[in-house]
Amino acid sequence: MEKHNFVTIADLTKEKILYMIKMAQEFEKHPNRELLKGKVVATLFFEPSTRTRLSFETAANRLGARVIGFADPKITSGTKGETLKDTILMVSNYADVIAMRHYIEGAAQYASEIAPIPIINAGDGAHQHPSQCMLDLYTIYQTQGTLENLNIYLVGDLKYGRTVHSLIMAMRHFNPTFHFVAPKELAMPNEYKLYCKEHGIKFTEHTAFNEKVIADADIIYMTRVQKERFSDLMEYERVKNVYILKADMLKNCKENMRILHPLPRVNEIAYDVDEDPHAYYIQQAQNGLYAREAIICDVLGITYEDILNDKTII
Repeated sequence: MEKHNFVTIADLTKEKILYMIKMAQEFEKHPNRELLKGKVVATLFFEPSTRTRLSFETAANRLGARVIGFADPKITSGTKGETLKDTILMVSNYADVIAMRHYIEGAAQYASEIAPIPIINAGDGAHQHPSQCMLDLYTIYQTQGTLENLNIYLVGDLKYGRTVHSLIMAMRHFNPTFHFVAPKELAMPNEYKLYCKEHGIKFTEHTAFNEKVIADADIIYMTRVQKERFSDLMEYERVKNVYILKADMLKNCKENMRILHPLPRVNEIAYDVDEDPHAYYIQQAQNGLYAREAIICDVLGITYEDILNDKTII
């Protein structure tokens, strides 16, 4: 079977994104299969994670694979001075695919260049989070019935938010209009605004966040202010609670608008929003299972046709 990596969303064509969404739809219908029976999936998390790690491991288990790896780098030989290169090469001896999260930007790309097995980027610093992006795309398609011509509001930490950076790149194929809502300290970096201009992506920047600003949204994508990315904790304290989405802000929103969040949330979505029909972040997290089943299969060369013809459904 052909093997390849899943390191950046920027490399995916429009056709490939829609193809991966079709695969995820099939896994939502039947998540329990034995397509990966006899395979080993390694999850290497050099940075804390709940949803990403557990959904990758659940995806592997539901597909019949075995899982090895670690959630705490302190228990690995890295504490003895082992390099990332040696760790990747050693784990490649034991697994068929590696899903890796690392705090250094570009770590997954580096791993993909040295590993003899496929690498899946489960987040690299403030750079990209392509598997989260794939489940975000699936969720947007699921709720809106299309990825085309949508008003998408990205709110909160746009400076360090790797999920929003990935979403911009992926949506370039679908004529979105982005609204960047952030305080100046957390504004969308210039490199991504230049990316929008180079690819004809429409965007508007806002510092206000209120009922009037969000009235035309199809998707509101909330993000937490990431304390772990700040070198100046005073700056974090100044901006951590600038934008809080509350239920009373949603009364003029479109009926089909949905609120997404890559989670975990801190204070940026009030708990009174949870019961509002616009809230969709818990279902979004569930979609991580189906999207990551599709990603693992794809990097191992298992096709959509293989999934359709699969006789191992449990």
